[in-house]
Amino acid sequence: MDWQDFAHTLNDHLDHPLQISSVHPVSGGDIHQAYQLHTDRGNFFLKMNRRECLPLFETEQHNLNAIRKSLSIQAPEPLACGSYESKSWLLMEYLQLNHRGDDRQRGKDIALMHHQINRDSQTQPFGWFEDNFIGNNHQHNRWHSDWIGFYGSQRLAPQLELASLRGASPQLYEEGYRLIQNLDLWFEDYQPESSLLHGDLWGGNSAFTQDGDPVIYDPASYYGDRETDLAMTELFGGFSNDFYQGYNEVFPIDKGYQNRKPLYNLYHILNHYNLFGGHYQTQSLQTIRQLLKSKGL
Repeated sequence: MDWQDFAHTLNDHLDHPLQISSVHPVSGGDIHQAYQLHTDRGNFFLKMNRRECLPLFETEQHNLNAIRKSLSIQAPEPLACGSYESKSWLLMEYLQLNHRGDDRQRGKDIALMHHQINRDSQTQPFGWFEDNFIGNNHQHNRWHSDWIGFYGSQRLAPQLELASLRGASPQLYEEGYRLIQNLDLWFEDYQPESSLLHGDLWGGNSAFTQDGDPVIYDPASYYGDRETDLAMTELFGGFSNDFYQGYNEVFPIDKGYQNRKPLYNLYHILNHYNLFGGHYQTQSLQTIRQLLKSKGL
C-alpha cells in the first residue's frame, strides 16, 4: 500500500493535514487490520477493512461520539472515516493501552454511562437512530416502546433467522422462537430502564491507559437494558470483582439479574455462531433449553 498516497485521501477528511513518516501494524482483533501511524502531528490509530465495510466504520464513529458525549468513561476520539482504493478506514486518536488499572473505577464509569438515558423519546425509548453492527453482522435497532418487544424482534429473532440461513438445526430456530414468545416470564418483577450501552462489552473491548484510567472502544451502542452489558462482561471474563463492586456503588444491580444473564448472553452466543460457526450452535441450543426449562416450558 502506498501510504503517502493514502495520506492525500486522509487529509481530504481532516481540518489539519498530516504527513505520515512510518506505519506499524498492531493487533486489531478478529475483523479489521489495524495500524499505528507516526506523523508530524503525533501518533494515530487506523483501522482498515474492505471497501464495503465503510458503513461499519461510520456507525462506529457515531457510537464512539455518543459515548464520549456522555462524559462518563474515556473512549478514543474518532477523527474521520472514508474509503481508499479497495479499502475503507477509520482514523482515531492513538491511546497507549495496557490491561492493568483501576477496575473499581471502570465499574463506576460504566455505571455512570448506563445512567445516560434516551432523552429524545419518552414513547419509544429502546433502540438507536440507525442500525449498526455486532462484529461484522448487522444489528437491528428499530425504536420500540417496549423492551421485551425490542429484545425479541431486534436481537434474538434476527440472529435465529441468520443462523437458519447458515445451516443451523431446525431445533435451534423453533426452540429459540418459543423462547421469544415467552420472554415476558423473565420480566415479571423488573422494568428495564433505557440506558446508553456499549453493546459489545467483553474484555477485549476495554483496557486502561498508562495512568490506569479505564477506556472502552469498538462499541455497538444503542439504548437498552444495562444488564445486557453486564452479562457480556461475564461471558468471556476479563473483569474482576472490583469492577462489579464499583458498579454496584453507583448503580445497584437488580436481584433478578442472574436469572436474565443467560438470556442476554444468548444473543452474543448466537452471533458468535453466525460469525464463526462451530460449537457455538450447540452452546446456543443448550442455553435456550436451559432457559425454557427454568420456566417449566
